[in-house]
Amino acid sequence: MKKALYIFVLFLWVTPSGFAQLNLNTFEQAEQLSKANPKHIVVFTHTNWCKYCKMMENATFKNSKIVATLNEHFYFISFDAETKQDIVFNNHTFQFQPNGTNTGVHELATALATIDNQVIYPSLTILDHDNSIILQQASFLSAKALLLILDKLK
Repeated sequence: MKKALYIFVLFLWVTPSGFAQLNLNTFEQAEQLSKANPKHIVVFTHTNWCKYCKMMENATFKNSKIVATLNEHFYFISFDAETKQDIVFNNHTFQFQPNGTNTGVHELATALATIDNQVIYPSLTILDHDNSIILQQASFLSAKALLLILDKLK
């Protein structure tokens, strides 16, 4: 039994995982990391019910080139626009704003994903070193399209 367990552990250790892991940050973490090592912050604003958001999570953000580029040149935040947790970012506390029974949107999502006076999902927002918005893109982005954007900014 011990030998079988040893072989199994050795197999897991030797076998490559086959995919890179995207480094996820909170707003607080990204802000602190950016102070020590300035990089743009990429914020992916999504909801649990948005099918295009899920498509980006399962395709675009699993692409090995996207993962490598984001991990090396950016701080990445995956932000659920309906989270109910307070978020302290850029010297301001943002809160969930209910707009019905068990529905609402986070103030920070409104600040980052509002385009033409409407909060749109999925949204990609890229922040400069001073946390100002330098790019907003509201729609599904393929890995190829996102890579073009990221390559211009790195």
